[in-house]
Amino acid sequence: MKKVCWPYFDPEFDKLPERLYGPPCRVCIDNESLDDCTVVKVDSVNKQGLLLEVVQILTDMNLTICKSYISSDAGWFMDVFHVKDEHGNKLTDENVINYIHQAIGTTKPDSLNKISATAKAYTDHESSSEPETPTEHTAIEMTGTDRPGLFSEISAALADLHCNIIEAHAWSHNARLACVAYISDQSTDTPIDDPGRLASIEDHLTTVLRATNGRSPGQTSRASNRWTNYNEVHRSMTTSMTNVERRLHQLMLSVRDFDAPPLLPNATATALGLESGGEDHDHQDQGIIGIKTTVRIESWEEKGYSIVNVESRDRRRLMFDTVCTLTDMHYLICHASLNSSQGVAYQEYFIRHVDGKALNTESEKERIIKCLEAAIERRVCEGIRLELCADNRVGLLSDITRVLRENGLAVVRADVATQGEKAVNAFYVRDISGNEVDMELVESMKKEMSPIVLQVTNESPRPSSPERSLFSLGYKLKSQIERLSHNFVTIM
Repeated sequence: MKKVCWPYFDPEFDKLPERLYGPPCRVCIDNESLDDCTVVKVDSVNKQGLLLEVVQILTDMNLTICKSYISSDAGWFMDVFHVKDEHGNKLTDENVINYIHQAIGTTKPDSLNKISATAKAYTDHESSSEPETPTEHTAIEMTGTDRPGLFSEISAALADLHCNIIEAHAWSHNARLACVAYISDQSTDTPIDDPGRLASIEDHLTTVLRATNGRSPGQTSRASNRWTNYNEVHRSMTTSMTNVERRLHQLMLSVRDFDAPPLLPNATATALGLESGGEDHDHQDQGIIGIKTTVRIESWEEKGYSIVNVESRDRRRLMFDTVCTLTDMHYLICHASLNSSQGVAYQEYFIRHVDGKALNTESEKERIIKCLEAAIERRVCEGIRLELCADNRVGLLSDITRVLRENGLAVVRADVATQGEKAVNAFYVRDISGNEVDMELVESMKKEMSPIVLQVTNESPRPSSPERSLFSLGYKLKSQIERLSHNFVTIM
């Protein structure tokens, strides 16, 4: 037999760069330097999207980034984050500290979904959680023109189609809706893999999304067609490796929620309470609530950077929303800083195109400004937060959202999850006619929903506006008519 020789490769060869230059990623967590927060330092070989991965890990741990310095130019990534836990304290839990070391030290695109899911072991927050067993559910993505009661109609449609909603997340902004839902077969609790049934579900949901309440007579046909095309449903057998909140940002960006809605001019948007409110109402000062998000872009031609300055209300997940948007718009963040003071956050980013070029045209700068403003404002919600907990059953979400719709409450954001035998739902709701939510109405809903446990949290005070003091008896009558009209589903 002829002898065959193969070249020998030392298995330690792949580890040679690490032995020469040290590990590819170093994570240092310092609890001694500062009295009020923990310092997380990250040194790593740079790669596209690494900053977003690190910020996502910290965000999924429900940590607040109160200050940050980033430098990721010239092939090396050096970040410093000042973080606090959800109670505003330094990190003291060794399990959390060890987990941050492990998660950031092993950040890879194919591991982020597992990292996001594992983070739930250390936090009670629900808004960015992933399904524990994504391969056992079918993922559905929906985008469309928002209207009062739409999320309730989607929930009812899925119940009628014998689909069990395991988890769902929905955002509404500028009259657009984006929703990601994980469903299974009602009878078998298994993924829905029949092509015919999947097509039927898609057609049914598309019909619901397109059943708008009519268009303004002054709206042009071009705007109508463009608006109709936003109503889309996509499905997949498994979840994407993309974080759910990042996917919601992408969906909202795809339906151009950074443009003002043609059916809802700015004056009406203010009256309906769609102005930037607040996801986390940690700062109740009226001056802070009235702060408007501003984005400015300057050019640094000598270094080839475009400098993006963002000023807004401070809140959790703010840096994630900004970095996520810039990354998905295919910009490199070479340097950055974030600082917050008295409820106001200041962000500065030195960016380039992925091809290394700076921003050239005013139209491109204007688009970035609009997209960043939308990314910051789409998460915040004016109104109240309702948290509901009940024994899970088929059709539960449909029943809950129907009660909200019948009581004249519009869902502007929803986070629905299943924890064992319990369904844990969180809704941000507002009055469909623009008034403050009647707390007596909420108390009556508690009795109607019994034995479902309902809690009201994060009630946001609304800035005083002279327009609100001018509401006449005719306007109040119109509001009550709107409540009744939205209890009926439009059929087209």
